[in-house]
Amino acid sequence: MGDANMRAELVSPGRRLGTLARHLGVDYSPASSSLMASHNASEIVTPSPTAGSYDGSVFANVVQAPEDPILGVTVAYNKDPSPVKVNLGVGAYRTEDGKPLVLNVVRRAEQLLVNDPSRVKEYLPITGLADFNKLSAKLIFGADSPAIQENRVATVQCLSGTGSLRVGGEFLARHHHEHTIYIPQLTWGNHPKVFTLAGLSVKTYRYYDPTTRGLNFQGLLEDLNMAPCGAIVLLHACAHNPTGVDPTLDQWEQIRLLIRSKGLLPFFDSAYQGFASGNLEADAQSIRMFVADGGECLTAQSYAKNMGLYGERVGALSIVCKSADVAVRVESQLKLVIRPMYSNPPIHGASIVATILKDREMYHEWTIELKAMADRIIRMRQQLFDALRTRGTPGDWSHIIKQIGMFTFTGLNREQVTFMTKEYHIYMTSDGRISMAGLSSKTVPHLADAIHAAVARIK
Repeated sequence: MGDANMRAELVSPGRRLGTLARHLGVDYSPASSSLMASHNASEIVTPSPTAGSYDGSVFANVVQAPEDPILGVTVAYNKDPSPVKVNLGVGAYRTEDGKPLVLNVVRRAEQLLVNDPSRVKEYLPITGLADFNKLSAKLIFGADSPAIQENRVATVQCLSGTGSLRVGGEFLARHHHEHTIYIPQLTWGNHPKVFTLAGLSVKTYRYYDPTTRGLNFQGLLEDLNMAPCGAIVLLHACAHNPTGVDPTLDQWEQIRLLIRSKGLLPFFDSAYQGFASGNLEADAQSIRMFVADGGECLTAQSYAKNMGLYGERVGALSIVCKSADVAVRVESQLKLVIRPMYSNPPIHGASIVATILKDREMYHEWTIELKAMADRIIRMRQQLFDALRTRGTPGDWSHIIKQIGMFTFTGLNREQVTFMTKEYHIYMTSDGRISMAGLSSKTVPHLADAIHAAVARIK
C-alpha cells in the first residue's frame, strides 16, 4: 500500500489534469496555463445532451404508453365511483359475491408448507422444482403417456403461461429452422407481442367467424394448408381466449392430420385445463391426441385459473421430443434461454402445486373445487342467455351457451361497449369480450338490461 500511495503522489497535477481533459474531450497542453486558472468549472464540465440535470431528464422524450387493453379496463373500473359498476374485463375468477377466491385445498397446502421447519428459501435449479415439473407433465399428458414413460418430455418450470410461451418462443427462434408462427385470428392480445419479442415472425390463420359467432373451420384448414413446412402453429388447448369457441373432437382430429401431413409444429397454450368443462381429462384431449401419434409438440401450462394461483405466477413449458436423448439436449438449451432471462423460477407457488398433485386426497379435493368453479361459470352463461331471451333482445344469443370457458365473445361492437360503460357502468374490453367469471346472479339482470339497450339503440 505504501509504494502505491507514493506512486500516486508522484503523478504530477498536470498529468492528472491531462487525463481528466481527455475524458472530458477538452484540449489541454502541459505548456499552456493551468486548466483551473484558464477555465472555471462550468466551462470545463458541461452536461452532455443525455446527462441528467435539474432542468430535465434523460427520459424526457419517452412518450406515455397506452394502457394495456385488458388490464386498462380494471384501471378505468377502479376510477368509477358508481355503486352499480361491474368489471367483466380481467380474466380472474370471482365468487357469487364478487370476491376473489383462494381454494381451500390451496390454503391447506400452503399451511403444510409454512409449518414444515425443514423448508428453506434456497434458489431452485434453472429448470425449477423437479416434482412440480414431473407432476405437471403427467397432469397434461396423462400418467400413462408413452412420451412420459419413454422420457421424451423436457419440462421446465416457468413464470405462468406467459413465461412458458416466451421461453418456448425464444427456444424455437434459436433452434427451429422455421421462424414463422401462425396464431389464430382472434387470439389473446399478448400472443403476438410475446412471440414477436421472442424473435419469431407472427402470422394469422382464420379461426373465429363473426357471422356465426362460431368456428371458421374451413378457413382454418385452408390457411394452415398454405403454411410452409416447419411453420409453428399456436393452438388453444381448450376454452379459446377470447372467443370461447373450441373445435369438436372430430375437428381436432382433422387439424391433427393436416398439421402432421404438412410437417407443421404444434405449440399448445393450455391456460384452462379443468376450468373449461370441470374435467381435467376432457380439457387435455386435444393435446393428448397430438402426443399419442408420436410426433413432437410444445405445451405451455398455467395454474393461474385452475388453482387460482394468479399472483404466484406458476407455469410449465413441456416439449415432447422424438427420443429421450433429444429431450436431454432440448432441456440443456432451455436452461440457456432461462438463465439470462430470470435465472430460475420462484419456489412457493410451484411447491403448492406439487403438494396438491402428489397427495391423492388433496388432488381429489382440488378436482371438486375446480368443478365448482367451472359449473358456476356455466350457470352464469345459462342465466345470461335466459335473461336476454326473456327481454326479447334482438338477435341470436345462443352462442353464449355454446361457447365454453371463462370468456364469452358477445359480438357487441365498440360503440355498443362504450354505451354500456357510459350508461350502465359495465366494463369490458372494446372487442365485446366479457369474463363470465366476473358475473353473479345479482349482476346478470343489470348486464342483460345493458346489452338489450345497447343492441336496441346502436346497430
